[in-house]
Amino acid sequence: MKNFWYTILEKVTGIFGGWLFSIISRIIATGYFCFSKNVKESRRFYRLLYTHKNFLYHNYCTFLQYQNFTTIHYDRFLAAHGQQTLFQSKGWEKLESVVQQKGAILLMSHLGNWEIAAHLLQQQKTPQKLLLYMGVKEKEGVEGMQKEQLQDSGVKIIGVEKDGGSPFDAVEGIRFLQDGGLISMTGDIVWRPDQRQREVNFLGGKAFVPEAPYVFALVSGAPIFCFFSFRTGKNSYSFSLADPIYIQCANRKERDAQIQTAAQQYANLLEQQLLNHPFEWYHFDRFVK
Repeated sequence: MKNFWYTILEKVTGIFGGWLFSIISRIIATGYFCFSKNVKESRRFYRLLYTHKNFLYHNYCTFLQYQNFTTIHYDRFLAAHGQQTLFQSKGWEKLESVVQQKGAILLMSHLGNWEIAAHLLQQQKTPQKLLLYMGVKEKEGVEGMQKEQLQDSGVKIIGVEKDGGSPFDAVEGIRFLQDGGLISMTGDIVWRPDQRQREVNFLGGKAFVPEAPYVFALVSGAPIFCFFSFRTGKNSYSFSLADPIYIQCANRKERDAQIQTAAQQYANLLEQQLLNHPFEWYHFDRFVK
């Protein structure tokens, strides 16, 4: 049903212009802000981020979060209707220097617009082979269209079911890295309760992040790049890559320590970027325990 109404909205605004898409999506976001059960969790998150502010400010932050989330759909609409996405990059040369040797793992987050980031990777002067691991929802709606558009742009997608993925999915990812490709994995969502995870310090509390990206780095020898993409204006973005993280060890004890250190490095980078872009946090479920 979401897919149906989203398609209708796209067709109508394709006739009248993007301004109508922006207005309608913001009205819908306001409705979610007023009635969604996730709003309580967002207010809690901003209370942790801004400990010295009051309830009204935390509520205001949540409202901005929901309104900013509409820009993801708006910019997707503009791109689908022929408007070029403008971007500038920082740290891309770090990735190019290693990717042809053994590939690399891009650790993306629900901070900023990871979907646009995946598209922009295909627009580089030397486009890279990109494999994207994405969770599969029972009713995907707009997310299903999102995946179709990514696949149309040349991104290979492996859907991971909520009850567990196939071991062959992991093997395919390792081979992809060995062939010099990029694989993208989510760094801030634990998809299943039984999924292997790491506890990290975040905003003065504890959060849990998936262990899989660090195991992939260990097995393949490929570096991890924490990748962030932020909106700088209408259909305009800036993305950055931090210094590569390597996991190389000889024994089990050392391996465990290096994986924990790498997970905390990611959490520190995520917290730092969050402080700079607080209203582009699009993680609507509980993250900090």
